[in-house]
Amino acid sequence: MFKERKSPHLRELIYSGALISLTLVLAIIGLKTPTQLDAIRNNGVLRVATTNTPMTYFIRRSEPAGFEYELTKAFADHLGVELELVLPSSFSGLFQVLQERNAHLAAASLTVTRERQQRFEFSPPYRQSAPVLIYRVRQGNPAPKTPLDLYGRSIGVLKSSSYEELLDQLRQEFPKLRWFSNPDDTVTDLLDRVHEGSLDYTILDSTVFDAQKSFYPGLKAAFELQPPQPIAWMLNRHHDGTLKAALQQWFALEETAQLIKTLEERYFSRTNPLNFFDTVSFRRDLEERFLPLYPWFREAADASGINWLLLAAIAYQESHWRADAVSPTGVRGIMMLTQAAAAEVGVDDRTDPKQSILGGAQYLVNVKQKIPERIPEPDHTWFALAGYNVGFGHLEDARILTQKAGKDPDKWQHVREYLPLLSNPRYYNQTRYGYARGHEPVQYVSNIRKYMELLRWEVDTAGARNLNPDLGSDSDAADTNESSSEARPLPLSNLPSSL
Repeated sequence: MFKERKSPHLRELIYSGALISLTLVLAIIGLKTPTQLDAIRNNGVLRVATTNTPMTYFIRRSEPAGFEYELTKAFADHLGVELELVLPSSFSGLFQVLQERNAHLAAASLTVTRERQQRFEFSPPYRQSAPVLIYRVRQGNPAPKTPLDLYGRSIGVLKSSSYEELLDQLRQEFPKLRWFSNPDDTVTDLLDRVHEGSLDYTILDSTVFDAQKSFYPGLKAAFELQPPQPIAWMLNRHHDGTLKAALQQWFALEETAQLIKTLEERYFSRTNPLNFFDTVSFRRDLEERFLPLYPWFREAADASGINWLLLAAIAYQESHWRADAVSPTGVRGIMMLTQAAAAEVGVDDRTDPKQSILGGAQYLVNVKQKIPERIPEPDHTWFALAGYNVGFGHLEDARILTQKAGKDPDKWQHVREYLPLLSNPRYYNQTRYGYARGHEPVQYVSNIRKYMELLRWEVDTAGARNLNPDLGSDSDAADTNESSSEARPLPLSNLPSSL
């Protein structure tokens, strides 16, 4: 009897063969497993989590807009895939979306912080911004200068934001600091509360606040809570790193740098053309007078093809949306129609708001027909408004003066320089229709454009507060002849949700 023993060399050979086989199998599997970037391209979709705010993503005239939207759309186009947005119900939901792998990256003006870097990867930074303390200027309420001035005051910040991390750090030095964060709050919610006085302070990135502060008269940045911090897209850690590498390559491109510059000018350089007191009055009138008139402006837009923002801006310039407005010359009503103009468009009662608005829209259509068709928008509309204000004969005189000076008589930018000369005898003696107060139509058009811009802001802000908004404005004055889509609420507290 004897016990069979296997050769140790044979055993090693078997082990080596098994190891080689396993390595080959894993290599084959690895060859067949696509990288993260390959998977995105194969599926044809880049999923991006973002927030619904005027600076990130919102709907404008039924089309998506916003700094982060346009930038991520450009990256998706670069990859040759479609962009799919994931919109969590709150800012804090961005992190949950990423953790659950329901998005490839998050883009929402996110600050790169130490805590976030422990959990996520980041793209190369594409902006920098310092967190600033926002307060409302009031008589007898001095501006806070240090965190000590925040003791005992109400401070609200975005839930899960970098501002919470910052306040946690500051509390180590200033232990009496207190704040709250509501997961349902947005940037505009917090700014509204500080503006109305129900909240003492909030914290916001300086670049974002600079883009919005002129629409919140009285709000100011007190001081920076820390130096400017990098802003970047956030993505999950992945073993192959291909998506992060693609981001690094794309952000290094010259055309990407130029795109970022263009988008910053478009979204972060937007300013309110009205001064403090004009804005306060406008907002009051918007809430107290405009809301009942809104359905008729929409109806007039649908009937005439004229953008309702333009019609509302004209009405505010004419009457401040007062149905009983009357001028010393006898024009009256919201659109301040003359008796002849009212008769031309079939208006029986100029003080009836609906008749006035619908009639005023039709009259503007008639007025625009007097302007040569070759003149494109928006100049076509500005000429029509100027002619309506000063008279089409005087407008033609100004266009002739413009042409004689070697400028383009079909461009409002040029003609508006020569309209004021109609009050100078050196010039109006050369014209067919003589003297006119030519500065008035220039101011008239300028005011209407200002009111349109402020209305656009209110509409865009409304878009940022509704996850599925239908109503949008037009960012370019050129679309003054296109009515927008179905109505949805403006961002005013007493606006009925069924509007």
